[in-house]
Amino acid sequence: MTAELRIAEPVPHLHAVAPQVPGNDIEDIVAENLSRLRALRHLSLDGLARKSGVSRAMLAQIESGRSVPTIRVLQRVASALQVSVSAFLRNFAPQGFAVLPVQDSPRTVSGNGRFSSRSLYPAGERRFEFHELKLDALSTEHLPALVPGVQKNLVITHGTLEIEINDHRRLLGTGDAIFFDADHAHSYHNPANVDAVAYVVTQYPETRTV
Repeated sequence: MTAELRIAEPVPHLHAVAPQVPGNDIEDIVAENLSRLRALRHLSLDGLARKSGVSRAMLAQIESGRSVPTIRVLQRVASALQVSVSAFLRNFAPQGFAVLPVQDSPRTVSGNGRFSSRSLYPAGERRFEFHELKLDALSTEHLPALVPGVQKNLVITHGTLEIEINDHRRLLGTGDAIFFDADHAHSYHNPANVDAVAYVVTQYPETRTV
């Protein structure tokens, strides 16, 4: 029987990551990001209007959350601010990057200490998770079924892992990858005498808050 996972340490504040944007409406997210990005570039509305070719009135409406811009407008504004369009649509990394120092990464460890999972993605609302997994030599970890529609894509970067799901077993070596539905209970087994390391991307059917 596998011990319950516990938080290894409190989840810290991320360095150089913007605070979460209040509200979930797309116009609120775009408005907050536009305001923050404009301030970072020390641009007035008039200045941004000149650089982007988008009228000051339109920019004011977007920044106040009264208007949702078209992709074409966002592209022009993004080019003027030297960011990607996606920077307006998320509630973190407004400058296009977010550093997650290794010592600050949220991490969970099994009760016996043989299995650990370290988050490699900033906290917030999202449909994806990215984790580093470590499993000690000759150890097994059983994971519960996740919500319907969840999928995982895992790649082995060191050692060997045997993955069991739906009564099927697949032995993977360094460099091998596997994609599977994670809405069934599954397990990881390390049959070798060396620790195994893998990276896994988990995709949820809808946005979740962490």
